Amino acid sequence: MPTGCLIGDSSLNNVDFLELIAEDIEEVEELMRSRSEGYHPDLGAAMEHLLSAGGKRIRPKVALLMGKLLEADQRDLILLGASIELLHTATLVHDDLIDGSLLRRGNPTLNSDWSPAATVLTGDYIFAQAAELAAEIGSTEVMGLFAETLAVIVNGEISQLFSRKKLTSRKAYLQRIYEKTGSLFVLATKSAALLSGSAEERIQAAVVYGREIGNAFQIVDDVLDFTGTRETIGKPIGSDLRQGVLTLPTLYYLEEKPDDQVLEKVLAGHHNGADLKEVLGRIKASGVVQRSLQEARKYSHRAVRALEGFPDKSEKQALIDLAEFIVGRDI
Repeated sequence: MPTGCLIGDSSLNNVDFLELIAEDIEEVEELMRSRSEGYHPDLGAAMEHLLSAGGKRIRPKVALLMGKLLEADQRDLILLGASIELLHTATLVHDDLIDGSLLRRGNPTLNSDWSPAATVLTGDYIFAQAAELAAEIGSTEVMGLFAETLAVIVNGEISQLFSRKKLTSRKAYLQRIYEKTGSLFVLATKSAALLSGSAEERIQAAVVYGREIGNAFQIVDDVLDFTGTRETIGKPIGSDLRQGVLTLPTLYYLEEKPDDQVLEKVLAGHHNGADLKEVLGRIKASGVVQRSLQEARKYSHRAVRALEGFPDKSEKQALIDLAEFIVGRDI
């Protein structure tokens, strides 16, 4: 799930409203890095490469903020944050191999250097470490949710793999981005609420926040694939189109221009650089980027509304600010 740059020159890691959990995130980082101790040195080197490559750690930050808001145990939240981020990292390792991506966040991917076999095994190793951390929390509910989320993510990847170069619907797109992105945000927010011992009504509100912020996050990512630059998003522009993956801006464009033959060539993989550039230009000029961003803002607003019944604490305001910030990334 690659992301673009944020407003101005800031980074999500430096935003004031996240300083509430700055020390907690340091603990999460230390815990993740410790998981390679005692294993093959190449696994340690791979883990260090992956964790040092950047990333906003947004999923553990969401888990920490939700958990602190609902007064969950600090140790459990650190374990949860590290587990979720390692799960996310493992999925990226496998994604990059499947997609043949050589860059992520502007850095070489693991598969750009290693064989497919070594890359797959490293991803499996990180999955195992993520599961072990989740188990250390000692909650069967959280462990069950962790396993369920992993199954959802894999199902989404299989669905995307087999549906490339095929037209789809907005409903199918929303299902795909939930499986790809939203499910991990729900894992973060629901697990944090479960660990706090909150009532079912509040747990469900946490689920809504996670699902809606996840949708908003992925839609903005998909927009950045059209509007960003290689330097800001860390990968070639139009990567989804190159792979025949339909995202919301393209789906909106197809509703308006269903007979665009150049786009058909691009989606079928029978194109050159000029074709891709032409299609990117047409899509950006059509107004569908703005329409997609409006859709992302709807999800962000729904996430904020889900927090209305939560305690009025600084963590709640941080979650509100975060939901609004996600849709304000540089486009």
